[in-house]
Amino acid sequence: MKRIYITTALTCAILLAAFIGCLRLLHLSGGKENLKIGFIYDNDESTPYTYNFSLAKDALEKKYGENVEILTRSNVLDDEMEEPLRELASEGCDIIFFNGYSELVMKLAPEYPDIQFCQTSYMDMNGKTVPQNYHTFKGEAYQGRYVSGIAAGMKIKQMISEGMITEDQALVGFVAAFPTSEVISGYTAFLLGIRSVVPQAVMRVIYTYTWSSYAHEKNAAQRLIDDGCVIISQHTDTIGPAIACEEASQKKEVCFVGFNQSMSEVAPAASLVTSRVCWEPYVLSAAEAVKKEKSIESVVAGNINGTDAFAGFDKGWVEMIDLNMQVAAPGTEEAMNSAIAKFKKGKVDFVFKGDYIGKDHDDPSVTYDLSKGYIENKNTSYPLFNYMLSEIITVVE
Repeated sequence: MKRIYITTALTCAILLAAFIGCLRLLHLSGGKENLKIGFIYDNDESTPYTYNFSLAKDALEKKYGENVEILTRSNVLDDEMEEPLRELASEGCDIIFFNGYSELVMKLAPEYPDIQFCQTSYMDMNGKTVPQNYHTFKGEAYQGRYVSGIAAGMKIKQMISEGMITEDQALVGFVAAFPTSEVISGYTAFLLGIRSVVPQAVMRVIYTYTWSSYAHEKNAAQRLIDDGCVIISQHTDTIGPAIACEEASQKKEVCFVGFNQSMSEVAPAASLVTSRVCWEPYVLSAAEAVKKEKSIESVVAGNINGTDAFAGFDKGWVEMIDLNMQVAAPGTEEAMNSAIAKFKKGKVDFVFKGDYIGKDHDDPSVTYDLSKGYIENKNTSYPLFNYMLSEIITVVE
């Protein structure tokens, strides 16, 4: 009898070992039980851009709890990326996310083939040959910019109808970091959203030539307000422009339209609405892919071109937050929702369209006729609209 029991026990043990081995081979055991994830930020969470990106980290912690360990490095300049990247790699990260614009990430990725590197895109990735473990991603921000422009246009229309300003005073100000296609695409979509409501509206742009300088950004916003702008928005990284609007609103009505982070707390009287790129859908999906030992692009819900991913309102990669009903004009929410519904149905050709001739910022001899329409983010996550509509947009030195 003892021999029978021993034989049976050995048989069971062998079968159990074989079964576990099969599970591992077929990836039916759930993949990795725990994840170690790295984040490298170009600033810290006190700035809107990085704060907004860090919400994806919070979402990971909420989803995985004790099964995820997250390591972060903040205030990393693009040319200082190598050291923190190698540190996180040596500490055993399975996947690392970057919100900076350094080419070092793509160059160093092949040295760590077992780690996935996911970076917010910083150039046209269409047709680029990149390492298999290097990925880029970005929400289609122009969609949110256009919708926030509708909200701003509704406010300007109200101001005109109530006699606060005249049609020729429909002046919009924009504080911009650099004249890149990403920035130009954003502020152009914003103005075209405004002009869909108020065709007379024009824009003045001031470049700060820095992504993050509270003093420069606030001063630029103040200059635009002093010039008569009644709406201010930005593509920079501090709360300076919002503060300038809040202070000015004590004397006259000036509204602020945010990007990435709501400014309702720091500018409760001036803040109108905010559009944000939602990084959570991609980051959560990429982490899930690594956990299940699948390719990231097979899990991410979005537009995929190679290892580049992008999407808009349709996949929750862009959203509108904190519409201030105390400031917004009547009917604003309905007008915004109507445009969002179009985006969710895949209709995007109405944004960069109209009786305009754009000149390429880098080569003015190259022009584009917007009467035939321009599709942004057609094949790449990085915005490529780089045309200046000089008849309605003036750059102030």
